[in-house]
Amino acid sequence: MTTRRSKTAPAGLTREGIVDVAIRVADADGPTAVSMRRIAQELGVDPMSLYRHIGAKDGLLDLMTDTVVAGIERVEPGETWVETARAQMLAARRTMLRHPWTAEVIKARPTPTPAALRYVDTILGILRGGGLSLELTHHALHVLGSRILGFSQDLYDEGTDTAPEVAAAQAAALAPEMPWVAEMILGSSHEGALGGCDDDVEFAFALDLVLEGLERRRAARS
Repeated sequence: MTTRRSKTAPAGLTREGIVDVAIRVADADGPTAVSMRRIAQELGVDPMSLYRHIGAKDGLLDLMTDTVVAGIERVEPGETWVETARAQMLAARRTMLRHPWTAEVIKARPTPTPAALRYVDTILGILRGGGLSLELTHHALHVLGSRILGFSQDLYDEGTDTAPEVAAAQAAALAPEMPWVAEMILGSSHEGALGGCDDDVEFAFALDLVLEGLERRRAARS
């Protein structure tokens, strides 16, 4: 759908150009930095001219997310559906690492954007093409969850990294009553690209675990 330009809109101002600038702002300063005033300043236009192209800020965030998701590389088929699915979701993860704010926006959105639906259709095609039944594919979507789009939601938000001496003190305080929690505090890695534990390792581990389990279920039903 095209947007008719207002007679007062600056020449050359387009929806795509606005979205590109908004993505650059979010990449640099996070999604909270995206505002009509900030984007207008970056473009050198009046904020009202943005509303004529994209509507409210929520609409801008949707367009930004749609643009990022639409840019996820579609991988070539591997020797097995598991290899293809793994490669596709890791491709999505590479995109999310370039635009880490996108995961936060997606989590807060109640329904998928058009590009997200098209991407899910790609994943469904890989699963169904690999021989998974409709029922097993449905289960797979629930189990994979946000990993389909390259990120995962942990049980708790671990926040920023904890200094080793602080972690040791926390573990010592908890050890008498919660020895296994204390052990985990001391044993966890905290060098992940998206925060918390080593996200890349944990993402790949969980993805492999799910895909291997799905393949065993598929083979058992064949």
